Amino acid sequence: MSFTFSYGNGNAKSPDAKTAQPAAAAAPGDLIKDSTQDTFMADVIEASRSVPVMVDFWADWCGPCKQLTPVLEKAVTAAKGAVKLVKVNVDENREIAAQLRVQSLPAVYAFKDGKPVDAFMGALPESQIKTFIEKLTGSAVGPSDEEMMIEAGQQALEAEDFQAAAGAFSAVLQKDAEILPAIAGLVRALIGAEDLEGAQTALALTPAGKENNAEISSARAALELAATPADSEEIAALTAKIEADEKDHQARIDLAVALNAAGRCEEAMEHLLTSFRQDRNWNEEAARKQLLQFFEAWGHADERTVAGRRQLSAILFS
Repeated sequence: MSFTFSYGNGNAKSPDAKTAQPAAAAAPGDLIKDSTQDTFMADVIEASRSVPVMVDFWADWCGPCKQLTPVLEKAVTAAKGAVKLVKVNVDENREIAAQLRVQSLPAVYAFKDGKPVDAFMGALPESQIKTFIEKLTGSAVGPSDEEMMIEAGQQALEAEDFQAAAGAFSAVLQKDAEILPAIAGLVRALIGAEDLEGAQTALALTPAGKENNAEISSARAALELAATPADSEEIAALTAKIEADEKDHQARIDLAVALNAAGRCEEAMEHLLTSFRQDRNWNEEAARKQLLQFFEAWGHADERTVAGRRQLSAILFS
């Protein structure tokens, strides 16, 4: 993309390569600012010689501008000084907009080394803005506050600190109630805390049309399995039935569900694999379907799921 741009006297020079200093990390308050025709040269042209600058052209009457600007601010803040954001109200600074030939809003121009080097028009989603910044800066944009909070929640889940996990995911949802990993995480945290009613309420936060999201589906499967309480007497009775008849497939499947509820997941998986080996077509592949529900509940990256899928594939293709 090429641009024609002139502003001020046009005599600004790049710093000498021998004397140029590496850019210092920008202070948080200096990352995002408003600019005018009087300060544009310093805020954008000169500043971009040290760190790339994105210029957000907006207007009060522009609805999409009001959607885009907060997303830009969030992405720039997450970049932690790798890029700056300067906001320009075109109604108050028509000369700048005319120089850059801004014809529609919102418009974002990226400056580097005193020159405009890239641009986009319209209210792009956050993922595309992060990609735009990564291309501009040549490095990946750091995680957002929400992403870091979700990661903290996942770590708490792994440590079985369900109260801390629920707190982390709830904090994310207070900022944005439609973040799917946070909804799924909260469901799992509440399951771990044995608050199944709360988990059901959390699952109901899923936005319409997102019910089949992989993380949501996994959390739903985990909740469905958690609704089956562990019962040691039932486990003993079902085990006795299988010992009496090793091809009692219904007893094996029921035992697998009971074992999984008791946290004995590997044993549960082995019983289902055994049933499937013996008669894969029994009751319309009931053993395989139950095993797939386990995989979904455990998570696709879980080591039990990975091992189980490998064994299931070996049976299917044997």
